[in-house]
Amino acid sequence: MTEVVLFEEIRAIHGKKIGVATLNSPKSLNALSHDMVHQLLPKLLQWQKNPDIAMVLLQGSGEKAFCAGGDIVHLYKGMQQGDSGEGSASQYFTDEYQLDYLIHAYNKPFLVWGAGIVMGGGLGLMAGASHRVVTESSRIAMPEISIGLFPDVGGSYFLNHMPKGCGLFLGLTGASVNAADALHVGLADHFLTNQQQKVLIEQLMDVHWGDTISLNHEKLTKVLSALSGDVKSSMPHSNIVKHQLLIESITSHSALPDIAQAILAIENDDKWLQRAQKTFKSGSPLSAQIIYRQLKTSQPYSLSDCFRFELSLASKCAEFGEFKEGVRALLIEKDNQPKWKYTNIESVDEQVLDWFFESKWQSTEHPLANLGLRPMAAS
Repeated sequence: MTEVVLFEEIRAIHGKKIGVATLNSPKSLNALSHDMVHQLLPKLLQWQKNPDIAMVLLQGSGEKAFCAGGDIVHLYKGMQQGDSGEGSASQYFTDEYQLDYLIHAYNKPFLVWGAGIVMGGGLGLMAGASHRVVTESSRIAMPEISIGLFPDVGGSYFLNHMPKGCGLFLGLTGASVNAADALHVGLADHFLTNQQQKVLIEQLMDVHWGDTISLNHEKLTKVLSALSGDVKSSMPHSNIVKHQLLIESITSHSALPDIAQAILAIENDDKWLQRAQKTFKSGSPLSAQIIYRQLKTSQPYSLSDCFRFELSLASKCAEFGEFKEGVRALLIEKDNQPKWKYTNIESVDEQVLDWFFESKWQSTEHPLANLGLRPMAAS
């Protein structure tokens, strides 16, 4: 049986090691399965405690994707089973968010090679890394509005920390961003070309890693900055920078119906804007309402509070049916004709929307109650 995550410890000069984890499901574009999460969590905790490991590299196998998102096809099959399936979905989200938070809080240098497709759960893995690399093939998005979900895996946090209006626009439209966009909105730190991956690993093996974690962070930054400086001319132009003023104007409206009207009223022959408009138009009206309230509600939240907030919201999405219908239409039967609960955002029932934002658990009973309060233990 093929290992879903490949783990390797590469010895650098002077004895220290680099922990390399490779998502190994190229046929599914390295979709993040529950098995992957179960393997990554203990190994990353083990590497964090191991003094011989100087840094960690997380990458995807194949050339097409780092990680195209969570394994929602498997989640769909679970949701088809009723209560047990919904419980399974909740457990998946719980474990996934713990993994994402661990990466955010990781004390050693943590490098994610974000080449190719990086979507949904893949962005959850990448967002928290200390050193995030994008390449000319990077295509990053949070397209959950198309499947009746919302930008989770910490989206409540990182979308709210983007330049004015960008997080809300990307959340509502599922627009994909390239390497330059990712650098602009704070989703990436360095641009390299795909061809430089091998050279990067060779140079990391030549670094004199020490026992001082802060210095190891600086050493990794120095290597990446030097390589990045050689290839700046290869970076694509930023769509977001090009349309920043329009994005700010669209999202400056004080009510979602007005924002929706502004998105639908875009008249521009720019293909990136047209795709964003089309995705919003065909997306779930309920999801649009959820995303709008999600980002407004979570603005003051800490990172750990965002994950607790999202776990309740995601679990309720698994219960309600909109998420299941979106996955059916887009990924199971692939008819691209989802039968959304509501025909437009104005018709979304306010009481139903309120229900999504009522926590499933008392604070002390929340599955992520201790997130950020004490270090995770390796199992």
